[in-house]
Amino acid sequence: MNIAHIGLLVSDLERAAAFYEQMLGLQRIERPQLNFDGLWYGLDAGQQIHLMLLDSPYTGCDKPDHGGRDNHIAMQVEDFDGIRQRLDAAGITTTQSKSGRTALFCRDPDGNTFELIPAS
Repeated sequence: MNIAHIGLLVSDLERAAAFYEQMLGLQRIERPQLNFDGLWYGLDAGQQIHLMLLDSPYTGCDKPDHGGRDNHIAMQVEDFDGIRQRLDAAGITTTQSKSGRTALFCRDPDGNTFELIPAS
């Protein structure tokens, strides 16, 4: 079984696009016409991330400081150090894995959490 796509709620498409494209280096792919706005990004093996401009039922909910203690998406990345440098330069808060592994946690502008792991 493989993940086809991950759907994430966002509140501002331009702000989200800046994070996903400039920080994570993802590329947009074509998106079918739907009854809400959004953006789609292609990953390896045909997997995708779908950003959906919809009201979030989680607005106002407290989130733990460390993303590893929250719902998160783990992604293996080719340019781990480059992404870390871009996040740092942009002032985006990151935390290291509490297990001692090489992994970095960050949140997008809407609080969706990513675990970034260097590709083998």
